[in-house]
Amino acid sequence: MIDLLKEARLYFDYTQKLRRDFHTYPELGYQEIRTAGIISNELHKLGLEVTSGVAKTGVVAVLKCRIPGPVVLLRFDMDALPIGEKTGAVYASQNPGIMHACGHDGHSAIGLTVARLLHKHRNELVGTVKFIFQPAEEGLCGAERGGAEQMVLEGVLENPRPDHALGLHLWNEKPLGWIGISNGSVMAGAEEFKILIKGKGGHGAIPNLCIDPILAASQTVISLQSIVSRNVSPLQSAVVSVSMIHGGDAFNVIPPEVILQGTIRTFELSVRENVLKRFDEIVRGTSEAMGCQVDITIKRLSPAVINDAGTACFVQSIAHRIFPDAVISTADYITMGAEDMAFFLEKIPGCYIFIGSSNPGKGLDAGHHHPSFDFDEQALITGAALIAASAAEMLATVD
Repeated sequence: MIDLLKEARLYFDYTQKLRRDFHTYPELGYQEIRTAGIISNELHKLGLEVTSGVAKTGVVAVLKCRIPGPVVLLRFDMDALPIGEKTGAVYASQNPGIMHACGHDGHSAIGLTVARLLHKHRNELVGTVKFIFQPAEEGLCGAERGGAEQMVLEGVLENPRPDHALGLHLWNEKPLGWIGISNGSVMAGAEEFKILIKGKGGHGAIPNLCIDPILAASQTVISLQSIVSRNVSPLQSAVVSVSMIHGGDAFNVIPPEVILQGTIRTFELSVRENVLKRFDEIVRGTSEAMGCQVDITIKRLSPAVINDAGTACFVQSIAHRIFPDAVISTADYITMGAEDMAFFLEKIPGCYIFIGSSNPGKGLDAGHHHPSFDFDEQALITGAALIAASAAEMLATVD
């Protein structure tokens, strides 16, 4: 049996060098030109069939093993966030206002390491590996769709069509040595909403001559909190968060309109439908009761990430074997965070894996999307070994 953990350790210098380079020169969604160029070049060196420019900056590579067989899709995201870095690391971002604050630099480096590992053993395996290096996971970046949805629309799940899909996330919510591989829902579906409440502006000293959209907005924010507490079963999960409020420019002027923006998170379709229905009723009812007009825009960002039970059990067995000392959570570890890997898992049975990456003893425990975010790079070995081993064993068995 191939010892891919041992080989991943041998490749650590390669993985670390790539990760630090990506971290030093981060790029936002659909702008990952330099990152995609490095990825494409590394894959070309291996002799893989490489297609660039998928969903603007995405890279797709195909590795054909000894004889035809199953097709395994491996997905890695590339984009950074519009955050100014405050880690003080020697490899800190050189692009002002942009940083890898979520671990995608590590994901891309892991993906290239997995490509090297599986390419090395291609004559021992049966089938095909399809590597997906995806842009724009962190948001729409002004586009109509995020990276995963756009790649699916452009046909990455065809020619060849995958039989299984695997993805991972370095996870600073848990320490190095922890691995999360759950059955069923693991990350929530996400909506982005925008509410425009229109009133009648005027002097703050004469509110009776105005229709105050700030008052309507305030009551709306409070009323929306009743959805989760009173319309969703305590045994189910949902989040409705108003995270942005904009209205007014002067202390003594009631503005003509207020904008509220935020997010809705759910796992189950029935809960999503109920939450959206009550959201619409509450926003319209509250605003109109106070004399305001309202426009509501809701954008679906991604469905829930749902692991296929069979694939999850398969990966769990591999993790237990190659990491006997790790803490491996298989008891439905879930988060209300969202991930557009969901668009792949809607179509292809697969598994999304969390790799614990924090190390408080080294000060590497800031949360995701924080200016001080960084992770213990030993997690790169864990991620590369587990993804490579899982794919290899899928390709060692012909259904």
